[in-house]
Amino acid sequence: MKKNVLFILTDDQRYNTIGAWGNPDIQTPTMDWLVREGTSFRQAHIPGGTSGAVCMPSRAMVHTGRTLFHLQNEGQQIPPEHACLGEVFRKAGYETFGTGKWHNGPAAYARSFSCGDNIFFGGMWDHWNVPICCYDPTGQYDNEINFVMNFYGNNQPCKIHCDRFQPGKHSSELLSDTAIRYLEQRGQQPSDQPFFLYLSYLAPHDPRTIPEKYKKMYDPDTLTLPANFRETHPFLYGVETIRDEVLAAYPRQEAEVRRHLAEYYGMITHLDHEIGRVIDKLKEIGELDNTLIVFTGDNGLALGCHGLMGKQNLYDHSVRIPLVLRGPGIPAGESRDQFVYLLDLFPTLCELNDLEIPDSVEGISFAPILSDPSAETRDSLYFAYNELIRSVKDKRYKLIEYQTTVHKTQLFDLQEDPDELHDLSDLPEYEETLHRLRNLLFAYRDTWEAEHPYSQAFWSNF
Repeated sequence: MKKNVLFILTDDQRYNTIGAWGNPDIQTPTMDWLVREGTSFRQAHIPGGTSGAVCMPSRAMVHTGRTLFHLQNEGQQIPPEHACLGEVFRKAGYETFGTGKWHNGPAAYARSFSCGDNIFFGGMWDHWNVPICCYDPTGQYDNEINFVMNFYGNNQPCKIHCDRFQPGKHSSELLSDTAIRYLEQRGQQPSDQPFFLYLSYLAPHDPRTIPEKYKKMYDPDTLTLPANFRETHPFLYGVETIRDEVLAAYPRQEAEVRRHLAEYYGMITHLDHEIGRVIDKLKEIGELDNTLIVFTGDNGLALGCHGLMGKQNLYDHSVRIPLVLRGPGIPAGESRDQFVYLLDLFPTLCELNDLEIPDSVEGISFAPILSDPSAETRDSLYFAYNELIRSVKDKRYKLIEYQTTVHKTQLFDLQEDPDELHDLSDLPEYEETLHRLRNLLFAYRDTWEAEHPYSQAFWSNF
């Protein structure tokens, strides 16, 4: 019997925002349950982004299993030659249902899902008034609203496909209700056909508006500031006026960052409650034990770390993500520290469900790590942000190179300095380490970046 898949994707959720992963300040009972019942991947990452809206290429990598510089138009559209995750399951006989945020074009959505509802074809919005679409099997989605976007520092005319607005209901509740209705229908009309349910939330992305109960849940004065909180970043590198970075005043103030954290944690706890409702319904219809649950996020967030607020950087707080798998064949209550990318989920889910991995997929399945805790699929990782930053990370060290008006280098010993506070790049005893990691950086450049314009802009002056 084929197992179902429930794929839960959150928006802007930092990796260390799960109580069971060691954050004593946050309440996440549903995510804690997933950790107890499943396997946690504590070193899951995204490769970065080629857009200020990092979630757009990140989600394109989820759905195609392709690496950062091998997407089309920064992930705005997924071309037909790049197989989509939902599409593979659909062709394998699954009923594929999608709801929530889809940032990668209606055409790819149409071939990924055989049904769906309350689809948001955009990046971010007011959580209480989300413009949504009904499922259209033709993929046309002709209804559009036009607006000017100034989210990432440039006023641009934009359009979002929209049939209607859903006023007065928070996005997390709206999408959970949609998933629950789908599961109720499955329970009322039992079928041997397995399902792939893609549930893509808008939270905890700002604006951080939530029901009053959750807004009052966290007292900012009691929250622990991150160890790498700083009032300012050590140097300018070109993101200072981007929308994420102007959400708080310069220099960063402890009180303001605590307020942001309280709102952020409130959104995550509210989201946790809504995810719990969906899992309860899965149990109610008798499908919990035959469903592989994937819980993950599209990118992290600084929120005061290193004097930053957004995700347009390559520190761990922004490129590491939560990732937990729970279900048939998944070890319970276990954790893995091997390196994995979010894009590796595509081939992993194919392998776990005995589906052929398409040739267009570049990710590496980490299914072997589930059965063998000593197995390893990646011994290093590569990161990039636009034409500004490149980075490489191995099991101990992380190198970050900035190419702005000036060239800056950072080297961190992640074993001794997990918060990435002490730059070792100028110390003579680390010259050999610096040389080794730069050679690794060049090797990744040659295999990942090819003729991409951001590659030429960064490396031509390096």
